[in-house]
Amino acid sequence: MRNLSLRLAAAAASVTLVLGGAGVVGASAAAAAPAAPASPAAPATDTAAPLTNLDHLDFLLDEVSPGTVEGHTSYRLDTEPSLTLPWTYADARDGGTFERVGGGPLDPETGDYAQGAFNSDDVARAAVVYLRAWQQGDPAARDKAYEVLRALAYFQTDSGEDAGNVVLWMQPDGELNPSAEPVELPDPSDSEESYWLARTLWAFGEGCAAFRDTDPEFAAFLQERLRLGVAAVDREVLVRYGETVQADGVEVPAWLIVDGADATAEAVLGLSAYVAAAPDDDAVRASTAKLAEGVAAMAATTATPAAAESWPYGAALPWAQSRSMWHAWSSQMSGALARASVALGEPALLEPAVVESARFAPTLLAAGGPDNGWYPTPTETVQIAYGVDSRVQNLLATADASGSGGFDELAGLQAAWYFGLNPVGEPMYDPVTGVTFDGIQPDGSINRNSGAESTIHGLLSMLALDAHPEVAALANSVSVLDSRSGLSVVQAEDAVVTDGEVVTPESSWTEESSWNGAVLELEAGESATFGLDAAEESRSRGSGSAGAGHGAAAGELLGAVADAVAGLRIVEPVTWHVESGSETTPVTRWTAGRLPLGTIESEVGAQGITPVPGALLPVRLPVPVPAGAPEVRVTATDGTAQLDALLVRPAVATFAASGEHAAVQLVQNGLRTPVPVRIGPADREATVHVYDSSGVLVREVQTSGPRTLVLPPSGFAVALG
Repeated sequence: MRNLSLRLAAAAASVTLVLGGAGVVGASAAAAAPAAPASPAAPATDTAAPLTNLDHLDFLLDEVSPGTVEGHTSYRLDTEPSLTLPWTYADARDGGTFERVGGGPLDPETGDYAQGAFNSDDVARAAVVYLRAWQQGDPAARDKAYEVLRALAYFQTDSGEDAGNVVLWMQPDGELNPSAEPVELPDPSDSEESYWLARTLWAFGEGCAAFRDTDPEFAAFLQERLRLGVAAVDREVLVRYGETVQADGVEVPAWLIVDGADATAEAVLGLSAYVAAAPDDDAVRASTAKLAEGVAAMAATTATPAAAESWPYGAALPWAQSRSMWHAWSSQMSGALARASVALGEPALLEPAVVESARFAPTLLAAGGPDNGWYPTPTETVQIAYGVDSRVQNLLATADASGSGGFDELAGLQAAWYFGLNPVGEPMYDPVTGVTFDGIQPDGSINRNSGAESTIHGLLSMLALDAHPEVAALANSVSVLDSRSGLSVVQAEDAVVTDGEVVTPESSWTEESSWNGAVLELEAGESATFGLDAAEESRSRGSGSAGAGHGAAAGELLGAVADAVAGLRIVEPVTWHVESGSETTPVTRWTAGRLPLGTIESEVGAQGITPVPGALLPVRLPVPVPAGAPEVRVTATDGTAQLDALLVRPAVATFAASGEHAAVQLVQNGLRTPVPVRIGPADREATVHVYDSSGVLVREVQTSGPRTLVLPPSGFAVALG
């Protein structure tokens, strides 16, 4: 996902250092890349050894010697004319091998790709991999980090009105391609703020911190280039610092890179590393604080405790121009805030990260894992390493900053995706080869290509796991999904009975979110009935009689209450909300039998910066559907209601997984009151950790079977056996 245009296209298609003084800038360089050889693959084996294996990323590396181009130089390019950088893609070939390829069609006459062979997004993130591997004890990674950072610097424009910005694509012979096909935004790619500028700052920031002692001269060069990039952000983004704008009635910050909390967060990751190492660089520190404040302001629109009770369940949204889009890829907002809170000494930045980790992370696990996009229903259910790694990094960073062991446990469960705890039940990372497959498709097939992005983020996760061995042990201990009961979807067009009209939109893409199939339109007086059983999923295997610790009567009573609570369902209809004052506000009344569930007025505030007036949004019905009520009914009482789907969640979400020698269960309270829940594997002893809505441990219990415990409001518990 390179930029905003790709974010929209993907959705539409799926429906420490003070170095002092200036750095050294070298001259320019480059040569044609030979045909890419194939990379051998090998079967996975036991992963008791360190998980990180750089072999496949090394295979993706190539050398070029670019010609002299005004505005593009790098460190010691006059004496070291070759640049080392990774190919963008690696397509699977027969025999478990891979062929390196570029982006877009290849012109056989020129040898150029429509986009290019290499891109600065992946160059920057590959540098971060090598930097972290070196810092964690791999001396060979030091030279690779040095070389890849030199290549990244060449992409950055070092003079003129676009100084500090970054070109995205480079051809196999080292020629820069500022205007790729299809068109990237911005075009030319170094003309404005961009995702690749943000990721370049990520790499330069971590590079400055890493090289400050071993190579001060190179660190000074990186510092100069980082400051050049920060200057571009200052003039293109932070000139709007402190301003807020409307987004369908919500105030959002105007000073985010490409209006993205996602892009801005990746810049903050690197700038936080730099600030921690160079605390006296007041100018960069000030810019870092402003960017982090923007991410926190964006997160505050959804990640407050009250807002976390309904969609998006405490997750920070990535794009200021949409209230109804969340994606797993590049969702490192909470992790960046956690790191910035430490680097800047600002505890308030940690608060939204804690909310997302304690509320959204368990919800996502119980719902099926890091889908590429919820727009706002789980519309794009591809799962890729970029999304998984983002979730793992967020949890670990927030755990490190907050001290919550619960976030470490959730990180282990999420990281188990790489080792088979995923929708296809197969490993997606091979520690013997360093290959991370490109993703799991909605149909259950695996994309067995292994390009730079997947390889990089798989390795970033492995480096994080190697740095957190207890989390790694948990991730490797469970690979079989035993049961899951979380968020499910009932399509509006699947109404059991209705006198409304099913309409198919001309496009599923609304310009800021996506319809999930057809739309059910209800005029005033029309109604529809929906069956909820279709949304039901298997319950956690941690059911059965209450365990020891209660008197018999008390245990039976508490167990009965737990069963009743487990049968409750939270329903969130997803409807089109019109802009206030633009037309008659649609109003719907919801019931389950004779029980009123609530009324929804489908209206939002002023359009502001969003692409279209109105928004497709879920609204939580205030009354849960009781156990034994298989249907809900909606009646339109005013205006024309446009219903997309129903999001259905159990009041107590559950997730259970096991391995040869381990079993893990997760339960999450979706209600605002304490509730009793059953938890604990039936066939082994376990330790149960009970956490409140902020991830604070409130109770630890030893159990030798299922036990009924009380969960705090919006809290969660993890049983480790």
